[in-house]
Amino acid sequence: MSKKQFALLALMLLVAPFAHASVESSLLGLKNVLIGSILPIFAVLGLGFAAFSFFTGNPNAKQHLVYAVTGATILFGAQSIVDLIQRTVR
Repeated sequence: MSKKQFALLALMLLVAPFAHASVESSLLGLKNVLIGSILPIFAVLGLGFAAFSFFTGNPNAKQHLVYAVTGATILFGAQSIVDLIQRTVR
């Protein structure tokens, strides 16, 4: 399979769920994917990196840990933040 064919197949798979959807439902689906799977993975990876730098004795480990905990708090609280904004707007 050539790179062009692979790119076309990947594009078709990514666009297919949103092809016959309204903008609101597309954004809702994107929000659910981001909050449900992608953002928690990044939060766990950040915490893992901070823990690894802490255990290896990196001099910036405390800063990494503060950033990772702050980011994880924001990422895991993203649904609450979105709900708050939606309630404020409506």
